[in-house]
Amino acid sequence: MKKPNKKIYDQIANFVYETGIHSQTPRSGFWFLGSGNQSVAEHLFHTAMITYALCYLEPKADKNKAVLMALFHDIGEGRTSDHNYVHQRYGRLAEARAVEDMSQSVPFGREILGFFEEERERKTLEAKLVKDADILEWISSLRAEETKGNIKAKGWIKVALKRLKTLPGKKLGIILTTTEPDSWWSNSRDPWFVDRNIKDQNWNTRKK
Repeated sequence: MKKPNKKIYDQIANFVYETGIHSQTPRSGFWFLGSGNQSVAEHLFHTAMITYALCYLEPKADKNKAVLMALFHDIGEGRTSDHNYVHQRYGRLAEARAVEDMSQSVPFGREILGFFEEERERKTLEAKLVKDADILEWISSLRAEETKGNIKAKGWIKVALKRLKTLPGKKLGIILTTTEPDSWWSNSRDPWFVDRNIKDQNWNTRKK
């Protein structure tokens, strides 16, 4: 049996710890919004889920490639931190350089760098869908803050909607702005929420 390459395992161990730091790296746009909070890790996961859904609406896209691209599109922020629009305009650090350095530290680094660069160029269908998913994730976060009373969020949503490029992204963006964030589970007309002794019915039936 071939002896494991310790150097490769050491590199991957460092990768595990580096990608873990994303859960402790805050998304700084909420500082200017004045409410809400989110880590880069939460944003990456949610963007990947939205990307998967957009690929269903755009069957020509390679969903596996797109989801991986979504998971890595902000991977450099573990080293540079997240940069809101003000930071990007005046003092953005070299996230691309950070990802390039990171790519040299793991055996699968070229693939990570490829995903990152393709998303940044936004020429392929998958890259365009990932960018729209990135924006839609932000819109959903803004919508959640709007429903909690943040009056700035509505204006920010209007700007974000204008940045969407794909047809599925634009359509979903509009629907997100009129959907209550709790509507997937909450129904005030459902008697079960009042009397828990009522025999539970099919979840989808209860929501209607």
